[in-house]
Amino acid sequence: MRLDLADLQLFLCIADAGSITAGAQRANLALASASERLRKMESSVGVTLLERRPRGVTTTEAGEALAHHARLILRQQDTLKGELQDYAAGARGTLHLYANTAALTVFLPNRLAPWLAERPRLRIELKERTSVDIVRIVASGLAEAGIVSSAVSAEGLHLHLQPVARDHLVLVAAPHHALADRRSLAFAEVLGEAFVGLAQGSALQDHINEHARVAGRPLDVRIRMNSFEALCQMVAHGIGLGILPLGIAQLHRRRHGLKVIALDDAWAQRELCLCFRDWSELSMPMRSLLAHLGSVPATR
Repeated sequence: MRLDLADLQLFLCIADAGSITAGAQRANLALASASERLRKMESSVGVTLLERRPRGVTTTEAGEALAHHARLILRQQDTLKGELQDYAAGARGTLHLYANTAALTVFLPNRLAPWLAERPRLRIELKERTSVDIVRIVASGLAEAGIVSSAVSAEGLHLHLQPVARDHLVLVAAPHHALADRRSLAFAEVLGEAFVGLAQGSALQDHINEHARVAGRPLDVRIRMNSFEALCQMVAHGIGLGILPLGIAQLHRRRHGLKVIALDDAWAQRELCLCFRDWSELSMPMRSLLAHLGSVPATR
């Protein structure tokens, strides 16, 4: 038995109209074409589906069974079509977005929430990585897009970096720390100080450690904490200095009485950037997300 969707639609049109002529009109088919298709359907299934009468047709018991399942199948088709349209419009599915620590903590929650709230069937999987790793992942085609620091180098990788927010790194210190009254410092000036760091594997801490290594002196980390809140508590008690994105430092400054000191180094004067290869190659959901985040206009 081989019945396609057009056969099922035609049969329902005829059954509902009670007439082959009226059913053919509803299906936008010529009467001869509709009659021939109906003949082939009955031949294919091996039973009579309609009883022909002088004033129209009625469904046989087999025809009633076919009509019942045809309605289920066509309803499922409509559901499938709607779901696929949701995927195409970015309202359903799963997006994978890579982001550095600052983007995950400060930038994304407020910016991402309203966009996601309008798409209840869409899921987003956020993955924290260093900016260097994100650039490599996106450039190699393993991810569509990510959020990185402008300090990262993407030269020769054919990537677009679109700034969306400031992301300067700053020092935080206890009020009684010897450097607390300074308005700004170079990173090299504090390499001999004790620090409170983030836990091993933190993308931000890895970034800071790398710059300390380049400067020729690893950080003296007295303790590592699993959250910015815990780090700020330790700094407030004088355990050591901390390095945080400005937005995070401002969130915790009053609560813990911290002093915020600007870092003069170019690598600390960062912006958050959306990172992607080619706009035309992005999926519709990702285009919608990037446009919402302010990187590029939705009509680009």
